Amino acid sequence: MEEKKPDNIVYSQENGYNANILPYATNIGAPVIRVDDVVAWKSRGIHNVNKEFANKFDELKAEYQKLMEEYKWNELVYNARFSFEPVIGEIYHMYAGNDGNAFLSLISPEEWNKEYIATVKLNSDKKWILLDKKNSGFY
Repeated sequence: MEEKKPDNIVYSQENGYNANILPYATNIGAPVIRVDDVVAWKSRGIHNVNKEFANKFDELKAEYQKLMEEYKWNELVYNARFSFEPVIGEIYHMYAGNDGNAFLSLISPEEWNKEYIATVKLNSDKKWILLDKKNSGFY
């Protein structure tokens, strides 16, 4: 005959005394066990992380666009016609020639009546820095 256990003892034939592994309180003095609402936490976390990724993506996109514009201006200036060796730190002006090709000059737009494109400066890395440009269809 099976020994009868008191009602306040958690015991089963399969698991024995197993009150410590049950997912619920087994007596009146035990603390309330609540399942945390992790869905809301996950949702907030996903929202915050996605916002951070979107911000970083926008920063990288803006940096990429700036880099591509610098690349295009450098390509345009290096493909322009000039018959002198540019000096680092000197300011040059780019114009559209009569043949439609761009050329570089030291003469400023105020001193010359040519189709002005841009003002550039050569830095120590041999990169052309755009200082000013005319809003034209040339670029």
